[in-house]
Amino acid sequence: MGYWYLAIAIGAEVIATLALKASDGFSHSTSSAACIIGYAVAFYFLSLVLKTVPVGIAYAIWAGMGIVLIASISAVMYKQIPDVAAVIGMLLILAGVIVINVFSKTVSH
Repeated sequence: MGYWYLAIAIGAEVIATLALKASDGFSHSTSSAACIIGYAVAFYFLSLVLKTVPVGIAYAIWAGMGIVLIASISAVMYKQIPDVAAVIGMLLILAGVIVINVFSKTVSH
């Protein structure tokens, strides 16, 4: 169940971060509320994840997937296109998440 909670936490964090951008410094109430609620949901589910998944593994997956998803979605939504170096870096992050999940003995499946 921990990895399902992690997926929910990541999704909520991605939504919250995109809402943070849309809030324009918390000057728009709807996106500001979405940001605050999204982060609250994200941290709540992350707290549930940490009952069964080691904190280092959970955070590596959380951060890695968050970076890749936010960068990908913001490229479409906000036309913030990453350059080649950023794309290579994100591919390396994804590779790291895969290595952790496939090869690490620390990960509890």
